[in-house]
Amino acid sequence: MKKIYAFLILALGCMSHSYSQVSVSGAVVSDVEKIPVPGVSVYIKGEAKGAVTTDFDGKFEIKARQNEGVLVFSYVGFQTKEVAFSGSQKLAVSLAEEVSTLNEVVVVGYGSQKRSDVTGAIASVKSENFNKGVVANAGQLIQGKVSGVNVVAASGEPGATQDIIIRGVGSLRSGTTPLYVVDGFALDNANNGLASNPLNFINPQDIESIEVLKDASASAIYGSRAANGVIVITTKKGSKGQTKINLSMTTGLSTLTNKVDVFGADEFRKQVVAVGGTLKDGGANTDWQDELTRTGVSQNVNFSMSGGTDQSTYAASVGVDNQEGIFQNSDLKRYSGRLNLNQKAFNDKFNVGFNLTATKLENSRPDARSVVGSMLTMNPTDAIYANGQPNTNLSNDAVNPLISQRIYSDETNNNRILANIAPSYEFIKGLTYKFNLGVDYSMSERDVQVLPYRSATNTTESTLNNIITTNNNILYENTLTYNFNKDVHSFTVLAGQSYQKIQVNQKNYDFKGFPDNGVEPKNQIEAATELRTKSSSAVENELQSFFGRLNYGYDNKYLLTATIRADGSSKFGKNNRYGYFPSVALGWNITKEDFLKESETLNNLKLRASWGKTGVQEIPSKITKASYTESNTGNNTYPLDPSAIDLGGYPYGSIYTRLANPNIQWEVSTQTNIGVDFSLFNNRLSGTVDYFNKVSENILLEVAPVDPIQPAPKYWTNIPNMQIKNNGIEVALDYSSDKSKDFSYSIGGNVSFTDNKVQDSPYKILTTGGAQGGGQTGATINGVLNGQSIGSFYMLDFIGIGPDGLNQFRDTNNDGVIKDDDRIVAGSALPDYIYAFYLNFKYKNFDLSANFNGAGGNKIYNHVAMSSFNRGSLANSFNTTDRASEFLNEATTNSNTVSTRYLEDGSFLRLNNATLGYNLSPKLIGLDNVMDNLRLSITGQNLFVITKYTGYDPEINTGTSVGEIQSFGIDYFSYPRSRTIVFGLNVTF
Repeated sequence: MKKIYAFLILALGCMSHSYSQVSVSGAVVSDVEKIPVPGVSVYIKGEAKGAVTTDFDGKFEIKARQNEGVLVFSYVGFQTKEVAFSGSQKLAVSLAEEVSTLNEVVVVGYGSQKRSDVTGAIASVKSENFNKGVVANAGQLIQGKVSGVNVVAASGEPGATQDIIIRGVGSLRSGTTPLYVVDGFALDNANNGLASNPLNFINPQDIESIEVLKDASASAIYGSRAANGVIVITTKKGSKGQTKINLSMTTGLSTLTNKVDVFGADEFRKQVVAVGGTLKDGGANTDWQDELTRTGVSQNVNFSMSGGTDQSTYAASVGVDNQEGIFQNSDLKRYSGRLNLNQKAFNDKFNVGFNLTATKLENSRPDARSVVGSMLTMNPTDAIYANGQPNTNLSNDAVNPLISQRIYSDETNNNRILANIAPSYEFIKGLTYKFNLGVDYSMSERDVQVLPYRSATNTTESTLNNIITTNNNILYENTLTYNFNKDVHSFTVLAGQSYQKIQVNQKNYDFKGFPDNGVEPKNQIEAATELRTKSSSAVENELQSFFGRLNYGYDNKYLLTATIRADGSSKFGKNNRYGYFPSVALGWNITKEDFLKESETLNNLKLRASWGKTGVQEIPSKITKASYTESNTGNNTYPLDPSAIDLGGYPYGSIYTRLANPNIQWEVSTQTNIGVDFSLFNNRLSGTVDYFNKVSENILLEVAPVDPIQPAPKYWTNIPNMQIKNNGIEVALDYSSDKSKDFSYSIGGNVSFTDNKVQDSPYKILTTGGAQGGGQTGATINGVLNGQSIGSFYMLDFIGIGPDGLNQFRDTNNDGVIKDDDRIVAGSALPDYIYAFYLNFKYKNFDLSANFNGAGGNKIYNHVAMSSFNRGSLANSFNTTDRASEFLNEATTNSNTVSTRYLEDGSFLRLNNATLGYNLSPKLIGLDNVMDNLRLSITGQNLFVITKYTGYDPEINTGTSVGEIQSFGIDYFSYPRSRTIVFGLNVTF
């Protein structure tokens, strides 16, 4: 019994000791200026809870359960420091400021490097520098953040597709889309069934950094898919130490940013009469732009947690994002989950990384072109409602847009999983083998339907287009990396093999004739009276690759990077299945030389030079092979049956739809780059300057056969001698003040000048943009001309209205007749320069940031004005702007011919986003035992734009194409952009 009592007393004593706490306090100052550093995170090493932050005076106090331990001090801009403590005591801690970003690790293809060792043109944007607000995808995060990278959304629709153009447009048929690599997995840019941006499946809050590989040295490791550049996305990982729990919530309100200045009802009445038209006066005063837009409410909730030990780390998150557009039936909903795991074993020689992203997207899209047309042209004297219901008695027998919105829907549901597992093992010191197995699986179903509708003046037949798409992308990779350092020599050798297989299957059914019974067509397919069309397709592409890279450094001064990749693609014929893509780059860290080593002004100066080749394989499948179909029309059949009296009795014959061409070669982009990286004044001022020259050759196009006997209308081939050249200069500068002071700031920006030119084209013009509707369908607006920029506007030069009230155009060849030969090159849709700059301010717990971006030297063709804002429309009681009354003697029958009359300056400056934030100390509200930090913020997006363009917005890219060649700079009734105010709450536990 005495032994039991003794044991109990000993146990109680141990418990008492284990629950006793010691208090450790002190102050943190900067190492050089000895100024207090507020906001420093202080936690006990190895414990998940109880972190504190220093106050305005740099002071802290933390409770420890053990009498001895180690405190960890960390803060952005300073080196992390560990300090041991014993018992209750006061500590005086000084933090050394980060020397520079030179030790920052950037992600490159199949690995990572210190910034100081990088020889290629690589730009890195970390999560703290991303654009804020309502953001649907990764492209929006870096708009304006990287020199030489132009990010333009197709429209203002939530999650709209984007053009991300890196160092100019270098291909015609293959578009501008770069290769996206997410956590080591190369995504496929093929069809996944979504009309919106394919990157919408990644939750932006899960992204830790985005690297842009701009030159061939950086991107050649990805060979045949890197001609348009490479964007490497790295998601957030766990780290050893304290468990971090984060909850963020935002609510955004979006409204129409800018109205087009169409006539109000009173002015409309005057103007219709003034042009001699027939006024159809409904007696009302309706602003259709107000009536057909709404305040879109967007909400986002994201919860994440991460942590780990020396052997195992994890990061997990779930997110719900609901974005409403400013049009009815315009929504993007995303439900996402992410899990990243990393496990070490066998004395850290064996390592396994696992990444999983699962997303469900629900996307509703309006008929934006119809809505925009109605907003701008509907008679403003018509009432939108009659007796509380949508008015069905509108002028010109128009269908009320409220009814059009109700009966039309375009809904897509997409489920996508991206997962990869990458075990690695270090056999001997420095020699590591890694296997990467990944899968990207996507399935979507899209229903575009119109409900039946009848009125006294209009009848709409019900239709349904059902599209089911699956995309399966499997990746196998084996890499062997060897790191070797001896004396002043350092080597990193990479050798690898990759195999990727992509399968895309699609089924398409088009029905019409559904009953008006209150049931949506998609829910009663069997009730359709007619299956108009049905089709299916299956595509399988394979890419087999071998690659290698050598990084060599001598005394950290002289750097060499050499890369080679061989890609074999099933898209090409056996004659040219493999392409080879080499690159080489040199770097010189000049500040490591003795004559600059002791410089107090110049902290870093590095010279870079590179050359390399990259390719393009984003072309249709099977184009090297012949394709056939059946036909019994024209000369495709023969009357074998003497009794046949018409073609219906003739047998079907097989005809070519595409000629075989197994000699097709890769498009190849050859790029040289010379760059300088520098930093001065204790790394306060830093920047880069790059000159690049990129030449694309072996241009792939689908053209008509030159032989007079044409068994097929088109075939694919490389255009001999044709080149697309891009060269330019990129400059980026950043300046930061002393971050340890109560007030600090940083400013910076970038500007890029790019000259784009097509040379040795055998064609007079390859149309990239054509007119639509209004009797102008197919008329060339812009295209590819020899010696000119891609997207050059080629049209008649408008000089006014003649005495007869009709258009007058300049007779450029002086032959007395106006015809196609009088067309001129009147500018380009591609900007001569793009730029961006930012301002960041911080005062104690307050911070303010503003990001601007702009472009100049480009033109926009206002197709909306050509189609709608003319005298004839006004005379028929359709609304217009004052363009219709610009020329008093213009005839109402004057045609809206494609000409410079509708060509406008596309230059602009935009306040892209601005954020005001406040970090509230939980201690002030008595919650310091519950949470570590509480942040409140308000963000404005698209707050203003300065431009001469008279349409909704100067950033025009509607995503259309002509003959599979992408269009640029034509405003086809684009979904207008919105101004958004976002309120945010972020809590860290």
